[in-house]
Amino acid sequence: MACISTIISCLRSSQHLKTLQPSLCRSMVCYFSTDLKPKAHTATSKYKVLVVGGGSGGCAMAAKLSALGKDCAVVEPSDMHYYQPIWTLVGAGVKGFQSSVKPTRQVLPQSCEWIQDKAVKFDPQNNLVELGSGEKVSYDYLIVAMGIQLDYGKVKGLIDALEEDPAVASNYHFKWVNKTFQALQQVNGGNAIFTFPNTPIKCAGAPQKIMYLAEEYFRMTGVRDKTNVIYNSSLGVIFGVKKYADALQKVVEKRNIKVNYKHNLVEVDHKNRTAIFEKLDDNNKQVPFQYDFLHATPPMSCPDVLKQSPLINDGGWVDVNKYTLQHNKFPNVFGLGDCTSLPTSKTGAAVAAQCGVLHKNLLQVMKGDCATPLYDGYTSCPLITSKSTCILAEFDYDGTPLETLPFNQAKEMNLTYNMKAYIMPEIYWKIMMKGRWNGPATFRKMLRLGLIRSKKIEV
Repeated sequence: MACISTIISCLRSSQHLKTLQPSLCRSMVCYFSTDLKPKAHTATSKYKVLVVGGGSGGCAMAAKLSALGKDCAVVEPSDMHYYQPIWTLVGAGVKGFQSSVKPTRQVLPQSCEWIQDKAVKFDPQNNLVELGSGEKVSYDYLIVAMGIQLDYGKVKGLIDALEEDPAVASNYHFKWVNKTFQALQQVNGGNAIFTFPNTPIKCAGAPQKIMYLAEEYFRMTGVRDKTNVIYNSSLGVIFGVKKYADALQKVVEKRNIKVNYKHNLVEVDHKNRTAIFEKLDDNNKQVPFQYDFLHATPPMSCPDVLKQSPLINDGGWVDVNKYTLQHNKFPNVFGLGDCTSLPTSKTGAAVAAQCGVLHKNLLQVMKGDCATPLYDGYTSCPLITSKSTCILAEFDYDGTPLETLPFNQAKEMNLTYNMKAYIMPEIYWKIMMKGRWNGPATFRKMLRLGLIRSKKIEV
């Protein structure tokens, strides 16, 4: 009932203040609501459960394990916690940056220990994690939830362009997300280019969501007929699930958006306003594009500290069983979210579903039982197509749609936009971060009167 009342209450509020400076917003965030303080550094510490990473998954798991009290610790260096799924709307000038940020100490549960430091070395053979301070933390069970690393530096000239060129933006970093709308306001025509890199990324729909919002903004400001909206993607399709790809293809055709597949951004020459792409299906031939606006999605990878550890697989991701989330080599280690080898889209919705599975399996393993295959790869991507419409993609490991609402979610709808813009943030802050949200599976069953497929997971 708490979930339902929260959803109803958040429908009643639809306005958020806007701001232009993330640093100002950070300084204005409320600090008084909790007394949780980072733990003082010691030479060694020991915990029943150690969570490395204080993002969506790490905080949600800490909340689920709050009954352990100080036997559960979270390693997280940042004093701020971000709800990043809303940054598409922040970049489009629809939402204010401050709606996406809270102090870490306000988000973590009071009962757990917060170690405000970074992990610099993993030693799973000896159940140890070394911190930047030199402290060595031992554990009985480890949850790795470090998220994904933004590799802006792998695109030549991109960081300089983001720092120096007012026409270059990126919604993926708190330093630059507010720059996007500032740049859009300066567009008077020319080429507006949006990119998708040649790596896995978090929220694979985000690079095109900001494109649809920008295209709408250009129409509102009367410059659309002078502006070429271009989507240069390293992929060979506009979206990985055919049902939603077909719907998005109609959107780009209707709105006269030019899509260039197998184009990967490799360099930005901001002094000449040129973005250079390699054509992946033409021997990586390099082709230049002049830009008047450029939204760059950076390459991404597993965090470097994990790449240097025994925890990863040959592909460079934390090596976990895709059905149980238990590590394939170290049974007292579990992985969660974007840093893992789980072959599903890296989204907050996926993390929510994974948290429920991980919690159940961790408790079973702690009791001496075996982990149960429960995770079917559920993930969701709300594909915003305008300031009032959204295509709500939900699917599993096989790319099979796994929709919650009792109608076709591949259609552009105002209802799903309102869910994305207003309901989901409230669920995140007030339910998921309290350890009480494992995704919409229960609602899916209710809304479809139990008439949903039941798929047995076979290992």
